[in-house]
Amino acid sequence: MEILDNLIFGFGVSLSPQNILFCFIGAMVGTLIGVLPGIGPLATLAMLLPATFYLPPVPALIMLAGIYYGAQYGGSTTAILVNMPGESSSVVTCLDGYQMARNGRAGAALAIAALGSLFAGTVATLLIAVASPPLSRLALKFLAAEYFSLMVLGLVGSVVLARGSLLKAVAMVFLGLLLGLVGTDVNSGRERFTFEIPMLGDGIGFVVVAMGLFGLAEIFANLEKKEQRKADAVIGSLMPTREEFRRAIPAVLRGTTLGSILGVLPGGGALLASFAAYAFEKKVSRNPEKFGHGAVEGVAAPEAANNAGAQTSFIPLLTLGIPGNPVMALMIGAMMIQGISPGPQVMTQQPELFWGIITSMWVGNLMLVIINLPMIGMWVQLLKVPYRLLFPSILLLCAVGVYSLNNSTFEIALTALFGLMGYVFYKLGCEPAPLVLGFILGPLMEENLRRAMLLSRGDPLVFVQRPISLVLLLMAVGLLLLVVLPTFRKTREEAFKE
Repeated sequence: MEILDNLIFGFGVSLSPQNILFCFIGAMVGTLIGVLPGIGPLATLAMLLPATFYLPPVPALIMLAGIYYGAQYGGSTTAILVNMPGESSSVVTCLDGYQMARNGRAGAALAIAALGSLFAGTVATLLIAVASPPLSRLALKFLAAEYFSLMVLGLVGSVVLARGSLLKAVAMVFLGLLLGLVGTDVNSGRERFTFEIPMLGDGIGFVVVAMGLFGLAEIFANLEKKEQRKADAVIGSLMPTREEFRRAIPAVLRGTTLGSILGVLPGGGALLASFAAYAFEKKVSRNPEKFGHGAVEGVAAPEAANNAGAQTSFIPLLTLGIPGNPVMALMIGAMMIQGISPGPQVMTQQPELFWGIITSMWVGNLMLVIINLPMIGMWVQLLKVPYRLLFPSILLLCAVGVYSLNNSTFEIALTALFGLMGYVFYKLGCEPAPLVLGFILGPLMEENLRRAMLLSRGDPLVFVQRPISLVLLLMAVGLLLLVVLPTFRKTREEAFKE
C-alpha cells in the first residue's frame, strides 16, 4: 500500500499543469532530436543544462528525462524510413526496420516500434517505483567506504562496457578523474592544477565539459559527413497484421526484460540494451536467416529494450546518486545546478522530486505514442532540413547557454577547447563517456576516500572490513579479471564489431 500511496502522491505532482507542460516539451524535443540524425540526446541535454538553472527542480528534471526517453522513440522513425538512425540506440532498428519499409510495411514497423516502446516504458517505470524504495533504504546504510567502493565498481563497469580499446577507455577514465580534481582543495584551501589561472579556482564547470565533448564535438564530426537523407518510403497502413503481432509480442517481452536488467548496470543503458536484445532475439529465433530482411522481431525487441534500458538507468541515479552512463551523469549535473545532492536522501528529503519524476515517465510515454504515430508526416518533412542550416543555430544555443551560467567569456573559450578535444577523441576512436563519468565521480571518490580514511584513522583495511564495501570491490575485481580472460576479450571485441 505504501507504493500505491507514493504513486498517487507522484501523480499529484506530475499531473500539475506546469509539470505536464514541461513533460510535453521534453517528449517533443526528445522526439525531434531523435528524428534529426546527428544531434542525439547527449548533445541536447548538454546544451539545455544551462536552461534548467532558471527552472524549478521538478519541471527541469522531468523535461530532461523526457528528452532522454523521447529520443529513443524518435530515433526509430529515421531508422525505419530512411535507414539512418537518429539516435545511436536505433542503429540496430535499421537492419530490419528499413527492410520492412522497402517491403511496404513502414507503417506497421513504426507502430510496432511505438507500441513496444510504450509497453517497455510502462514496465520499466513500474520497476523503478517498486525497486527504488528498498534500494534507497539499503543505500542509507552506506558510509564513506561503501560509496567509494561503489564508485570504483561504476568506473570499472564503464570501462568494460565502453566501445573500442580497453586501454583507451582506462585512459579516458583517468583523464576525467584528473579534470575533476582541478580547482581549490576543500581540506587545505590550496589550488590544484589551475596553472595560476584565476578562473579555474572553482574548478571546471560540468556544463562546459559536457557541452564541449558532446555538443560541439558532435557538430564537428557531423559536418565532415556527407548528408544522405532521402525520405521516400511509403508509410502505408499503421495497423500490423495478426501474424506480425504474434511474432512481435514475445520479442517485446524478451526485449523489455533484457533492457530493464542492462539499464541498471554501470555503463549500461539504451545502446547496450538494444544491441543485446537484437543479438538474443536472433539466437532464439527458429528462422535466424530472416533477420536483416524485414523480421518484425528485429524491430520489436531492440525498440522495447532501448526504452526499458533508458528508464531503468534512472534506478542507480535516484537511489544511490551514482550515474550509470553519460546521460545520467548529465542528470546529476542538472541536480547539482539546482543545489540538490544526488543520493538516497532525495527520496526522503524531496519526495515530490523523486516520485514526480517516476510518475512523469508514464505520462511521457503515453504522450510519445500520441506525438509519434499521428505526426509521422511532419517528422518526415523535417528530415529534409539540411544539417548545414541546423548547426549555426546549435552553435549559437551552446554559446548563449554557457555564457548565461556565469557571464564568462572564458568558459565559452574553454567549451570550444573541449569541443576540439572531443573531436580529436572521435578521430582517435576514444569514447568520451568514461571521461564524463570519471569527471563526475572523481571529486566524490576523493571526498569519500578521505572521509573513510579519517574515520578509520588511516587504516586502508576499512574498505575490506565492511561487508558491503568488500562485496562491491570483489565485483569490481571480478570484472577486471573477466576482461583479462582472452575468451571474454575476444567476445567483447566481436560484439562491439558486430
